[in-house]
Amino acid sequence: MSELDLAISIALGIGLAAATGLRVFLPLLVVSAASYAGYLPVGENFAWLSTPGALVLLGVAAIVEILAYYIPGVDNLLDTIAMPAAFIAGTVVTAAVITDLPPLVKWATAIIAGGGIAGATQSMTALLRAKSTIFTGTLGNPVIATAESGGSLIVSLLALAAPLAAILLIVAFFWLTIRLLRKITRGNRAPENKPSS
Repeated sequence: MSELDLAISIALGIGLAAATGLRVFLPLLVVSAASYAGYLPVGENFAWLSTPGALVLLGVAAIVEILAYYIPGVDNLLDTIAMPAAFIAGTVVTAAVITDLPPLVKWATAIIAGGGIAGATQSMTALLRAKSTIFTGTLGNPVIATAESGGSLIVSLLALAAPLAAILLIVAFFWLTIRLLRKITRGNRAPENKPSS
């Protein structure tokens, strides 16, 4: 494997891992479908992703997860559960698509890069949902849920088609999310800092 192929393989893994931070099962479903169709080779230990059974189970899990985020209260509970699940899914999906590295290097990369980016993405979206719950009384949460599901699908497909572009999209997501969170936080503090008349 050339250095360019290795970089693309790692970028693919990181892109898919970031998508698991938005929805745990949707990127795994995309990988399963792409692998089943013969478009995406996966490591031999992850051949189970290419089976019809995995495709069906991941499809059902993805639908249930997406719908559950539209239920007030359940969405915030899912964010608590999703943190460790996203880390695990990000690690697994990264390890599955990095095929030509020694096991120690592959798993170290998968845990640090894949699990790390999945956890960071999930943390950002959980924080956004918490702010939305506080400021909109859960009315804004369906908008966030739709954006997360759409973002997860877009990033997953982009990672398959153009992994380096997916990385740029992830960087843009983090930049915009941090700006939005700062704006929300500043907007909250502004009335407190005004001098009383």
